[in-house]
Amino acid sequence: MPRIPADEARIAGRWRRGAGAPVRTVDPATGHVLTTVHAVTVEEVAEAAEAAVRAAADPRWRDLPPHRRAELLHRVGRLIDASAEDLAALQTADTGKTLTETRALVASAAGTFRYTAAALETAEESITPARGDYVTMSAYEPIGVVGAINPWNSPVASDAQKLAPALAGGNAVLLKPAEWTPLVSLALGRLIGRALDELGLPAALLSVLPGRGSTVGDAIVRDPRVGKVTFTGGTATGRTIAHAAAEKLMPLSLELGGKSPTVVLADADVEQALAGVMFGVFSSSGQSCVAGSRLFVARELYAEFVGQLVERTSALRVGPGTDPDTQVAPLVHHEHRDAVAARVDLAREEGARILCGGAVPDGAEYRDGAYYLPTVLEGLPNSARTCQEEIFGPVLVALPFDDEEDLVAQANDSVYGLACGIWTRDHRAAWRIARRVEAGTVWINTYKQFSISTPFGGMKDSGLGREKGRDGIRSHQRQKSLYWGTAETPLPWAN
Repeated sequence: MPRIPADEARIAGRWRRGAGAPVRTVDPATGHVLTTVHAVTVEEVAEAAEAAVRAAADPRWRDLPPHRRAELLHRVGRLIDASAEDLAALQTADTGKTLTETRALVASAAGTFRYTAAALETAEESITPARGDYVTMSAYEPIGVVGAINPWNSPVASDAQKLAPALAGGNAVLLKPAEWTPLVSLALGRLIGRALDELGLPAALLSVLPGRGSTVGDAIVRDPRVGKVTFTGGTATGRTIAHAAAEKLMPLSLELGGKSPTVVLADADVEQALAGVMFGVFSSSGQSCVAGSRLFVARELYAEFVGQLVERTSALRVGPGTDPDTQVAPLVHHEHRDAVAARVDLAREEGARILCGGAVPDGAEYRDGAYYLPTVLEGLPNSARTCQEEIFGPVLVALPFDDEEDLVAQANDSVYGLACGIWTRDHRAAWRIARRVEAGTVWINTYKQFSISTPFGGMKDSGLGREKGRDGIRSHQRQKSLYWGTAETPLPWAN
């Protein structure tokens, strides 16, 4: 059993129990309660925001050169590495993910802080071309207070992707973890708090505020002291945040839902494509915004490919995340498992054929956990709700296509535009399709590979703005233009 954080939130840089309602966190593999975390109240959000304003303006932070801010990020990366096994075990207990995946996510979080530190060390401001008797410069300054709101599916990696660039930009941050999975965010908050203390920096640069999105998240978004919000989660919530941001004229980044197409052309390496398609939708138990949940296969290859896919999917090992042989772990929460099951029932009503899965697994070892079998469906048109709406579980729907025009039309017939996968030996076809598909990320002969150095985000209802990359820091800053007059004579109108 991993070490469970105390029932405390980090409010205005201090650890104490939130004054809000208690929320039980549950191990989805067993149904056992891990601990109870008290949510913070709206008043405590306001307290944290006020303290964050003071911390951001504190000369110890405000006047720190970028390379000194990078010291904080480097230190956090080292602390994450030193606590890697504890953090991975904690995230597995809280989310149900396999230890293989949570170890990779913790390593990714440490790498995010290191990369962002390096990018900050080498970030440049610019002298722009002058068009008169002056020198023009473009400079960047902190926004002040950033609200970061994260989902439950990959908290430690998502936290790092928001915290590192926000702190690098010179801001203070109010982090709200998901209600169901706050534990690893609270543990990460302790590591960052330790780094702040060791460097003599203001403690209120980070608050970690657990609770419901409709209460705590909404209070963060609407607080007048919060100058930017970065949110990862559902599209409906993203729209609500965007409306609130519009009222404040506040910048925001939204990484939202997806119904990503993964495409197998007739000439694809079948072995490579089978492994990639399965990894793309069944890893993380399908609880991924980029899950390749719509499979398009060239009609001449369709029967052979889907037949092999069903055989291999049926053989996937379902079990707890702590078992090294597990390939498909439990879903994050029993409520979410039931919601996924309901979506498969809807697919049946729409006329889908269940080729494999479509049920809770049998056996005493699965009785108390939030398990659901990896599921492959077919027989639906792309217009069906099952093909159009995000399920966020281990559910794949297979569809044939006739030619490239048919493929692109079906792939783009979605309100979402987050990701796409293409499996082919033809680099020319891959290029054409990749450029025509409406998606923020396209993988060719691979899937769900991520780099902190490469910008990530969606199109259409999948989001607004980009995270990661060198520009991830700049997105948490305000740009300012400076003009330095060089003329010896007064401006003409004064003569």
